[in-house]
Amino acid sequence: MSNDLIQIVVAAIIPVILAITWATAAEAYAAHHFGDTTGKMMGRLTLNPFVHLNVLGTLVVPAAVFLMTKGAVLFGWGKPVPINWGAMRDPKRNMVWVSLAGPVCNLVQMLAWGVVFKLLSAMGLADGFPRAVCMAGVLINAAMFAFTLLPIPPFNGGRVIMGLLPPRQAMAFAKLEPYGFYIVLALLFTGVLMNFWVGPVMRLATGLLSLI
Repeated sequence: MSNDLIQIVVAAIIPVILAITWATAAEAYAAHHFGDTTGKMMGRLTLNPFVHLNVLGTLVVPAAVFLMTKGAVLFGWGKPVPINWGAMRDPKRNMVWVSLAGPVCNLVQMLAWGVVFKLLSAMGLADGFPRAVCMAGVLINAAMFAFTLLPIPPFNGGRVIMGLLPPRQAMAFAKLEPYGFYIVLALLFTGVLMNFWVGPVMRLATGLLSLI
């Protein structure tokens, strides 16, 4: 492993953990807002990343994917949020907002890292490692935003579609869930996912730094 790649991995550690765990926490907060107290009872209403951390999904898989693609792709997940959809005031409609909470959290973090980068630049402190961390924060959250909004169940984007479709169509669409991961793998290895979905979002995020 080259020194440059090692530096990229080290710089990405904090942004990766926060991107994954805070998005998970956002879903727990949203579910609680709409009437589901399960997350609160299980101690998931917190921004403490260690509470939402899943060793395999938050550390091992992201690191492996990041290294195998030389930083081009990032994918991971936190400890699943226990959600009781039936406890919500309007389960079908609330599913849309709860599913959007994670991606919106990643979008906010992406913007926040961009603002931090600009502030550090204004103070002459945005060289070297601080710059690498901020850039990682922007790109990682952009990647997470794009991945989680994939319109395929069980990804958040798929749940949003299920919440918007009429009941019969939603049930039919939900049948894709057991195959969702394999569909994404196929899209990833054929280049479709990076060329037409994740890649454009990340390029847009990079350009965003010049606009903040």
